[in-house]
Amino acid sequence: MLRLLGLVVSIGLADSLNPSTVGPALYLSTGGRPRRAVSRFTGAVAVVCFLAGLVLTIGPGELLLALIPHPDATVRYIAETVAGAAMLVVAVVLWVRREQLGHRERDTSEPKQHSPALLGATISAIELPTAFPYFAVIAAIVASGLNVAQDVLLVAIYNLCYVLPLLGIVVVLTVAGDRAEHVLTTAREYLNTHWPVIVAVLAFVAGLFTLALGITGLTSSAPGSVGRVSRRVRRVISR
Repeated sequence: MLRLLGLVVSIGLADSLNPSTVGPALYLSTGGRPRRAVSRFTGAVAVVCFLAGLVLTIGPGELLLALIPHPDATVRYIAETVAGAAMLVVAVVLWVRREQLGHRERDTSEPKQHSPALLGATISAIELPTAFPYFAVIAAIVASGLNVAQDVLLVAIYNLCYVLPLLGIVVVLTVAGDRAEHVLTTAREYLNTHWPVIVAVLAFVAGLFTLALGITGLTSSAPGSVGRVSRRVRRVISR
């Protein structure tokens, strides 16, 4: 459980600085009734992502698990290794293209003219088909063989990590008072330029952690399986 919790938290935090959610929240923070607007936006994002995760985890996920009732631990560790390596690739791509992405022209229309809750729900629904980190977490949860209550808890923890920057904006609006708009406007300008670097660093750290989990799992729990794979490779080469 602790191993899986570390995986969920690390990927959730790496995925949390998503410009598609943080950007609109920062725009909303400079409009009328900013704390209320950002709170509604955050609530809608959290609810849609959480419900989607529940559907995938206890719906199709449980159906797939029923077809493979006892997934081999080695398979899960290989999946963790692949997921970690994929995150490292994403981190490298973002880092290489950081200047191009950071200076790309952006849509200047401010979402504060629309319903914050509707905006949050719409963005979350549109983003879901490409939410590959979330899918990786759900796959790991489903394959873990935990009970439904534990699955729900892990999905909730991931979504809490995912909306932490949005909750941080609400906190700033609450405690900073009249200075909140200046602080958040500065944060928005910084994020618009530097988000590829920030996300690349987070993805790199999370990728290393996930990769380490997979590799240590493979080497500690199934050393014999690694040897068998190596022997098979040598036999194929010798032919």
